[in-house]
Formats: sequence, structure tokens, C-alpha cells
Amino acid sequence: MQIAGIQKLTLVDFPGRVAATIFTRGCSFRCGFCHNPELVIPEQYSPLLDEKQLFDFLEKRYGKLTGVCITGGEPCLQPDIAKFITHLKALGFDTKLDTNGSFPESLEKIIKDGEIDYIAMDIKASLGKYAQVAIPKSELLISKQSPNTKSQKTDVIPSEVEVSRKRANSEKELIQKIQKSIKLIMNSGIDYEFRTTVCHPYHQVADFDEIGKMIKGAPRYYLQNYRESKHVDKEIDFQPFSDQELGEAQKIMQKYVAEVDIR
Repeated sequence: MQIAGIQKLTLVDFPGRVAATIFTRGCSFRCGFCHNPELVIPEQYSPLLDEKQLFDFLEKRYGKLTGVCITGGEPCLQPDIAKFITHLKALGFDTKLDTNGSFPESLEKIIKDGEIDYIAMDIKASLGKYAQVAIPKSELLISKQSPNTKSQKTDVIPSEVEVSRKRANSEKELIQKIQKSIKLIMNSGIDYEFRTTVCHPYHQVADFDEIGKMIKGAPRYYLQNYRESKHVDKEIDFQPFSDQELGEAQKIMQKYVAEVDIR
């Protein structure tokens, strides 16, 4: 596991538990408003923590801590995430997973293993805006080779058509993964929540009708207003929702979800 940090005590990250929060390094998304660039952008990665030292700390805190929240970055990016969760359960801790839903295969295994107690999935946007929020600006390139020779090196040039096609395929695949993860969570029998960090220019109040339809029947959903801090994309002027906009979004979501709160 690539562990980038630990919050040794939290009363808010894991509902009903006194917990520690573990931060994994690396993410499949590049949400511009993300306030953890040191977990997302390789050039800003912080040093990794020793896994043995982490488990030693948790063993000493058993009885005082009742849960461990695993967040990121994106924990399901880690190939040994399921094994890691099993180890935490063996130590006697309840476990919570924070995920963006981009690895449904890993999520499915975790659910089937039966070692996770709570799942929180970020709903980044309405499906039509998901790629805009989560996928970085495309840097795809294609190569063209001179028809006069097959042996000379290729000149790599950008192609708007090729970039557009590949991005469309990426968007379609992303939406399918998000929909699959939502379905897995809602049918898992595990306690869970969905949540969205809201900000302009990515989100508008009107988006929440579609978001509501995505998770219709969920037990709880949280609106998390954007707060000015460090973030991944410094070129975008992110702005929080007004209190009125938050209230309107909450009212829309209440048509689809039993409990809708603002954090």
C-alpha cells in the first residue's frame, strides 16, 4: 500500500466511530478543486509512510480507536487494497472506504470479501459533466509516418479528430464505471453514503435533478460546499455555492434520497 499520511484521530470521517484516517497516494481523477494535490499530482507527492509502523500504531490504539477510514487519492487504485482492509479487520477495527467509483472491479471484490463496514462514494457531477470534472485536459498524441519510408522515426503530432475520438471513448467508459459502482454499493447490503463537493463553474443547481436520478433510493447524501484552499487546477477560479443555491440543491435531492444534509 502506498500510504501518504495518517490523521491519528477523527470524530467526523467515520460515522459513529472514533477513528483514524489513512490517506493513500495516487488518483485516477484530476478534479480541479481537489484540495489534496500532494496525493494526486506525482510531482507533488509526499514521502510514503512505512506500513509496519502504521500497523504498530493502530495496534497500540486498539480500544481507543474503533474504526479506520481509508481515503485518498483513490484507495481502489492500490492493488493490495482488499488485503489491507482484511488486515485492519483482523486487528479488530471497523473499516470505511472512501472512493470515487472509478474501479468497480476492485470495489466488487472488497464488497464480496465482507470486510468493509461503510462506503462513501463521491458523485463528482451529473453524468454529462463527469469527464469535464474528473478527466484532465487531454494530452493524447498520435504518430504520422512519412509514406516514403517505413524505417524513419515517426513525427508525433496532435490530431483533433483522434483526440476527440479517444476522449469520447474515455468518457463512455468512465460513465459505465461510475454507474456500475453506484449499483454495486446500493445493492451491497453495506451501510453507505453518497456525497458531492459543489462549486462553480463545474456545478449548477439544475444539475442535481440528474444527480438525484443517479442515486435514487439511497439512504443518505451530503452536499459539501467548496472551500478556498490549495487545489489541483490553479487556472480555474472556483467559487462556492451560495446558501440559497445549497438550499435549492438540497430540496431537489430530497425528492430522490431519504436524508440530504449540507456539510
